[in-house]
Amino acid sequence: SLLFIGDIMCHDEQLRSASKTDTSSYNFDDVFIFIKPLIMEADIAIANLEVTLDGSPYRGYPRFSSPVQLAEACRNAGIDYLVTANNHSADRGKRGIINTIARLDSLGVHHTGTFTCQAERDTAYPLIIRKNGASFALLNYTFGTNGIEVPSPVIVNMINNDQITADIIRARELCPDKVILFLHWGTEYDSIPSEIQHETAGYFIEAGADLVIGSHPHAIQKMVWQTRKDGNKDEVIIYSLGNFVSNQRKQGTDGGAMVKIDYEKEENQLVVSDAFYYLTWVYTPVTEDGKKFYILPCYRFENDSTFFNSGKDYRKMKVFINNSRRLLGNQNINVRELQSHIDK
Repeated sequence: SLLFIGDIMCHDEQLRSASKTDTSSYNFDDVFIFIKPLIMEADIAIANLEVTLDGSPYRGYPRFSSPVQLAEACRNAGIDYLVTANNHSADRGKRGIINTIARLDSLGVHHTGTFTCQAERDTAYPLIIRKNGASFALLNYTFGTNGIEVPSPVIVNMINNDQITADIIRARELCPDKVILFLHWGTEYDSIPSEIQHETAGYFIEAGADLVIGSHPHAIQKMVWQTRKDGNKDEVIIYSLGNFVSNQRKQGTDGGAMVKIDYEKEENQLVVSDAFYYLTWVYTPVTEDGKKFYILPCYRFENDSTFFNSGKDYRKMKVFINNSRRLLGNQNINVRELQSHIDK
């Protein structure tokens, strides 16, 4: 099983929430406490890390630098791989890219999308994931870096049809069972994929990608699982996973979806046996210790108003759930929601 997770961000309010003033350190583990069991169930969990780990001074938007403890909490929650090519990759320049890579390496967290130099990219890319007798090539690219120049020799993978096609060919030569393309693309806050997203996804599926996974809009977009016209393979396109954790509270940005793809072997070929998603919502209660951040699996809390400190928070989550179900119920193809843990 593969689990795909959306944007992991760290705004100033999140920094304050995770700060341990008595020790001058940070701890983000509680953010994941309610969602961790679902992540841990997956064989492979992959998420978008949309911050740098450049060290202090720590800052949120517009140029992120987060404590390494954020990535440590991701690892502790069961996230196995982080993609790092996104529009905030170069927020702290060359040093930020290098330090992010070094700090992920120090934690033993696998990652791809940014590189210290061309030689490193040549050696480490594409990233090959092996689990339970299956193998996957993971590729990651972004549409840009908010106009910030990426100075040589560091590399942030950019969306370029010729380069990605060449990388897919190279990945295929390594004989993985499937090729995953994780793209940072689309229009912020749009719940409908753009025509460019449709064209780009189709282009790279034809070029040899099996899964196209999207991030960046900070809103959920449709999900598609279908058999190709030639009948020879499944294709999965997740246009946008939305936010996994952030301090964005605008309607539609306060949650996201985790998408799980189950595979099984048939006649020595890996095929999709199921594709589904969990809705997630970021709960931000204000306690005597300050504002907290918790990622909630919606199915577990949507009928438990007593869990919430205020009826207002509960109603906000219900709005997110209802809007998301309406959107995805109308637009998804063969990718269903799990509304209870025993639904599968």
